[in-house]
Amino acid sequence: MTKLSSIKSILEEKKKLFSVEFFPPKDEEGGQRMLETASLIQPHRPDFVSITYGAGGGTRTTTMRYAKILREEHGFEVMPHLTCVGHTRDELLEILEDFAQAGFGNVMALRGDPPKGETKFQTVPGGLSYGSDLVSLIRENFPDFGIGVGGYPEKHPEAPNKQIDLANLKTKVEAGADFITTQLFFDNQVYFDFVKQCEAAGMTIPILPGLLPVLSLGQVRRFCTMCEARLPTRLEKSLEAAEQEKQPAVGTQWAGEQVQGLLKGGSPGFHLYALNKSASTLAILEGIGRK
Repeated sequence: MTKLSSIKSILEEKKKLFSVEFFPPKDEEGGQRMLETASLIQPHRPDFVSITYGAGGGTRTTTMRYAKILREEHGFEVMPHLTCVGHTRDELLEILEDFAQAGFGNVMALRGDPPKGETKFQTVPGGLSYGSDLVSLIRENFPDFGIGVGGYPEKHPEAPNKQIDLANLKTKVEAGADFITTQLFFDNQVYFDFVKQCEAAGMTIPILPGLLPVLSLGQVRRFCTMCEARLPTRLEKSLEAAEQEKQPAVGTQWAGEQVQGLLKGGSPGFHLYALNKSASTLAILEGIGRK
């Protein structure tokens, strides 16, 4: 079994880290597009890439297949996602063993969203209820794994208030998480305030800002509704004023300015939700001189 480096060790080098998130394609055509994007991003040497995991294990096989391709054919450090949705504790241990046997040394541990058509997370008999439970399971049984968790700078939609949301995040950190990747946000001050709030609550692990290069006004409105992120008025008006085909350029410019401000402000790097597309990601990397 090949042992890959932990993302924790990359973060400890204190250099500015860059990573990209992919999602498992639905068909071969989508897979080809995703791999073309990976090929175009490869020369910019991301420190790692992640690949998401469908609710209830719906993309389990596809996630593993493309995670292997991204590592073996593109040379990426790959962090598969794993969620609690629809799985028993034993099934999760089986999946984690599959990751270990395949040589993946990092996991993004998430509770996960309810499957499509459902509005509330349901714990299956013998399953886990919280992301912190999954972190504990990984740390206990695979102590050498690097573990990432998600954080919501503007509050998780299910949390009754910010204080409880931070307390829940701290539970994941204390269970053994190595770093936090944030949900999308469009105002850098939101991120810097979140970092201060986490530090005040006793969380000192790195917090990697997650950014979405907007493709359209409709898309960003949907995403902001889903995760309760605020859409800045200036960005919204810029998108409204742009023709449909020019809206991705508006989103790219905004995200590029965010990256520059975040790096200047001391963030440990940045993580792009690329949506398996290359144009915005490449423009941002070229804009900051990332070679």
